[in-house]
Amino acid sequence: MTPESLAALMEATWPAVRCIEVGPWRVRDGQGGGQRVSATTAQGAWREADLAQAEAEMDRLGQKRLFLIRAGEADLDAALAARGYRINDPVVAYAAPVAQLAQPVSSMAAFRHWPPLAIACDLWAEGGIGTARLAVMDRVTGPKCAILGRTEDRPAGAAFVACHGKSAMLHALEVTPAMRRRGSAHNMLRAAASWAQDQGAETFALVVTEANAAARALYEAQGMVAVGQYHYRLQ
Repeated sequence: MTPESLAALMEATWPAVRCIEVGPWRVRDGQGGGQRVSATTAQGAWREADLAQAEAEMDRLGQKRLFLIRAGEADLDAALAARGYRINDPVVAYAAPVAQLAQPVSSMAAFRHWPPLAIACDLWAEGGIGTARLAVMDRVTGPKCAILGRTEDRPAGAAFVACHGKSAMLHALEVTPAMRRRGSAHNMLRAAASWAQDQGAETFALVVTEANAAARALYEAQGMVAVGQYHYRLQ
């Protein structure tokens, strides 16, 4: 998976309300849907004086001043650091062939559905995934699915997966604290990959913060490999 294909997959499966081109910048209007849909990225050659354009547009939208820094953007990273921006939430992207992850999962352990059931929304809300992020899911125009995880005959977690071309991406995987470390995340991952395989996807991807050691261990145990990294700069 190339950096370009990963970026396109993220844009399609977790979209901003709109993207505004301002000089050499792409400013995303996220309306509370999370950092990725509210971050500004460089779209071409830029000068330090151009940063004020992006900042003014983010201010106009009522959003935090937030930039997404990709591999090879050390100059932008340094310029933002000099302006007082701090690093926020370094992220690792993982991917694997869908066929490697897809396995049958009992509907009693992980249940596919769309639109999201109320219990899935409640589980997401418990983990801080509220109505603004549900609105992001609604905006996805391609194939999409919610997964309800169950453990010991009780609702345990929820996840969202969507496809773009021959790739699928998992988002918003959340397990309620009392039910963690009992296999629910693993079951939802497998169920999401099986759904993606049914849609014709060949590659399965997700992103996770560097600090989330437990989730990274799960993904690496399933044979997923790191295919990219990025971080945010926040003022």
